[in-house]
Amino acid sequence: MLTDKRRIQTAVLGGADSDEPLMLPMEAIEGVQFIQGDFREQASADALAQALGGRPVVVEQTDMAPNLSGVAVSDAARVSDLVELAIAFAREHLRSDGVLVAKVFHGSGYSQLVEQFKQSFRVVKAIKPGASRDKSAETFLVGRGLKTP
Repeated sequence: MLTDKRRIQTAVLGGADSDEPLMLPMEAIEGVQFIQGDFREQASADALAQALGGRPVVVEQTDMAPNLSGVAVSDAARVSDLVELAIAFAREHLRSDGVLVAKVFHGSGYSQLVEQFKQSFRVVKAIKPGASRDKSAETFLVGRGLKTP
């Protein structure tokens, strides 16, 4: 997440949807603060908020994804849960003109996620990165400019 242009602070947060956490430790990078945890746990969101120190976020980017089971309905619900958490975090910490970028998957639940973005942001776009395989259901939703509740 990026904050003010003059003082950039980065935080990375990973989540795993498994009985055995798959989050691996990361090597330190100068100027980058890593926060390792499961974003579904309030303690992880609290640690990230604390690291921001009250500064509003300019860009919130998440490519969190659960371990996929192959059961479409179950996987869609898990992905939706993580995206909903990212939207909730954005509502609390994103600047009014800020941007949320979230990895999602086409399929069951996709249109509902797009609708949630439209309810929260003034501008919403779906973008499929060039690096993503043509057959992949992966895409990114980009929301810009929070709507006031």
